Amino acid sequence: MKILVLNGSPRPQGHTAAMVEAFAWGAEEAGHEVTVIDVCKKKIAGCLACEYCHTKGNGKCIQNDDMQEIYPLLESSEMIVFASPVYYQGFTAQLQCAIHRIYALDKPKGLKKTAMILSSGAPDVYDGIFFEYKKSFLIYLGLEDMGVVTQCSADNFEAKLQEAKALGQSLK
Repeated sequence: MKILVLNGSPRPQGHTAAMVEAFAWGAEEAGHEVTVIDVCKKKIAGCLACEYCHTKGNGKCIQNDDMQEIYPLLESSEMIVFASPVYYQGFTAQLQCAIHRIYALDKPKGLKKTAMILSSGAPDVYDGIFFEYKKSFLIYLGLEDMGVVTQCSADNFEAKLQEAKALGQSLK
């Protein structure tokens, strides 16, 4: 299975990045092809709400930025994983821009499954992300929930790395 991970962490050596690496390692051990995109290293603007993609663009966004590299990956992947530190109950702004730009494709054709990898400084900050995940990805896009790994600074980090790896290994 082709898996696309959109990593929204601005910290290349942070907890989110380490969990993404553990997940990818587990998924690759299980025979899957994993592509990780660090969206914070990309130039991705927010959606303009111009509707070009749904009128004249045939599913292509009018903005010519780094999101153009991600669209083919979205179309060819069977699973998408959203990885992010939690800021004010939500994804990072960089990841949110990429998520909003998926709108150009409406419902990416090959996507069937999804998962999340989240890190935070406190244990009870996930409600906003869980709401968006359920409404946007599970219900609207109709993706199968493969799991969520959450990690807060009070958790045993090594155990959370093993949990992320196990999630990758468990994928069928």
